[in-house]
Amino acid sequence: MIRELIIPIAAMAVWQAPANEAEETIMNELGSGRRMLAVNVPSQDRELRGRAPQGKAGETYRIYNGAEMLWEGKSGESFSLIPNSRVLYLVSADNDNKNWQVEWKHEVHNRARETKPTTLKGGADGYKVPSDGTDAGPALRKMLARAGYMGYELQSTTIDLPQGEYHFYPSSAPLLSYYISNHDQQDMQPVGLPLVGLKNVKINGNGSTFVFHGAMQPILVMDSTNVELNGITIAHDAPYYNEGKIVEIADGTTTLEFAPQFRYRIENGRYYLTGNGEKKAPTAVLAFEADGRMVATGKAGDMPWTAKCEPAGANRVRFYINAAEMGLKEGQVLVLRHYGRPHPAMVLYRANDTVLNEVVFRDSQGMALIAQRSRNITINGGGCTCAEGRVYTVSADATHFSNCAGHIRVQGAKYEGMMDDAINVHSTCLSIDKVISPTEITARYMHPQAVGFEVFEAGERIQYIRGATLENHPELGKAVSVKKLNETHLHIRLAAPLPEGIGEGDAIENADWYPSVDFIGCTVQHNRARGTLFTTPKPVLVKDCKFIGSGGSAILLAGDAQGWYESGRCLDVKIINNLFEHNLIQRYQFTEGIISIYPMVKQPAQQQERYHKNILIEGNTFITHRVPLIYAISADGLIFRNNNVQFDDKHAPMHGGKPYVLRHCGKTDLQTL
Repeated sequence: MIRELIIPIAAMAVWQAPANEAEETIMNELGSGRRMLAVNVPSQDRELRGRAPQGKAGETYRIYNGAEMLWEGKSGESFSLIPNSRVLYLVSADNDNKNWQVEWKHEVHNRARETKPTTLKGGADGYKVPSDGTDAGPALRKMLARAGYMGYELQSTTIDLPQGEYHFYPSSAPLLSYYISNHDQQDMQPVGLPLVGLKNVKINGNGSTFVFHGAMQPILVMDSTNVELNGITIAHDAPYYNEGKIVEIADGTTTLEFAPQFRYRIENGRYYLTGNGEKKAPTAVLAFEADGRMVATGKAGDMPWTAKCEPAGANRVRFYINAAEMGLKEGQVLVLRHYGRPHPAMVLYRANDTVLNEVVFRDSQGMALIAQRSRNITINGGGCTCAEGRVYTVSADATHFSNCAGHIRVQGAKYEGMMDDAINVHSTCLSIDKVISPTEITARYMHPQAVGFEVFEAGERIQYIRGATLENHPELGKAVSVKKLNETHLHIRLAAPLPEGIGEGDAIENADWYPSVDFIGCTVQHNRARGTLFTTPKPVLVKDCKFIGSGGSAILLAGDAQGWYESGRCLDVKIINNLFEHNLIQRYQFTEGIISIYPMVKQPAQQQERYHKNILIEGNTFITHRVPLIYAISADGLIFRNNNVQFDDKHAPMHGGKPYVLRHCGKTDLQTL
């Protein structure tokens, strides 16, 4: 018998096996891309049989174990395979995914079991991973597929690579489909290193560099448990943004000189960035001193930039814009950028107990690390550091944690030259779009770069948020069922009626997916936006860190239900024994103080309860020009004591040089300065 699955993208159905086969499930389509469905494998002694969807003639369908393709066929073709992994992925190459028909057979295949910890050597054991510039992807993915099979039996597997430079190309990479929070959504993602469906797998790079070519997703850790990466530097063959040194400002023009590593094209008198094989015109520049410090403009970090230009000799381009009018001068370095975010360097998705030891990101085509719907993440050392001769690293946040749980620990890492934050931890809240009945609502993902991934699943608790005041309702709800209507809308059936006063225009977040955070002994310097950003009710500790020369605030406690819809009020924050040295040298979003407590509250005067609570700032050193040490909106239980504060006049003051600016706050205890 073939058991039919009908899972159109607009009807977020979940297939359940009969009671006597309860371990057999198709994973919730909430957690899939529009072209991919994930299948939990109940046993490696079971055969999966079925047919591809009945689509248009010539459409291609594939089944992956994550690292390797196990089957490829056309519309309506049948398949039979014995999985060698914990998860399978059913992928439509040409159309939205629908109407797969599958069944598990109960036949037993007596395979040899491997029960002892195993090490696979990258230069031996039949796994010749090339380090000569040719494509290392196929060989390394073969090792990952082997590790995935062995991990099913619970033993640990180590992939050990000789130190070297390994290159990865999109032409050979598996094409997977999934949603990535806070990024441009792609139908299909070529994935260089799919660490997918793994359990108890360690990869030792031994100081190696992984170089990724073109537009691709470098590393994906998905549906995996206890994956560890050690001693790896992640880079691209060409930077996504370009850096040009100002060599001349004359006659209303500015001439920039570019090192050979930066790729560009001039067409019809316009400049285009081509670092990942695409063609994008820059829309803004960010200015750095030659030694990597940001230019302290006191204005917004991004400055508008025209792409109109002409060649001016070897590696030089003359732009029809006067940089002197922007407060810039010869010898400074401009980063030419736009706002696309096609691919982060690393994604953690439904990944538990992930550890990164001395993993360094040199650049990215989006964020460096984005984690979503993942639990327990540890980062030791590494970080985002500039390649030789460069002033910027990644194109957005260094690390970003969306709808995660458990504990996030970042210790001893260095983050510099990012376009955005070193760390951003938040929930994603959805707007209540329509109340169908007291126990039935539709909810909407509000930001186009934060759609599609599972914010809620059946059985999880719901925190209700009043949209106008950001107040959290004391009564929690529970989702009985969650159905995806399309990429941006969910249908949610509730276990109990909506609380009184909650309705359309208010928001909901998942009350079961909040992480606690330790950010300890890290250095954050010379980045565009904020140093750190936290929006979680679980305990947050920032200790023994250095914040030097961030364009905006060193620490931001945020929260909103009207912009990015990034929520999760803070209820326990400790900021202890840190150094804050000349941050807030520009003006960026929500950055009015070195420590900025800035939730976006539409009607703060109507609040009965403040948004952020219990914030202790103690034993820190502030070396700063005359800007607010604290700018706070809707905070209660704010303590600032026993801090060493040294004011100077190195940069222009803000808010009249006041050390504290408070708006709609409750109880505070602030030391006299």
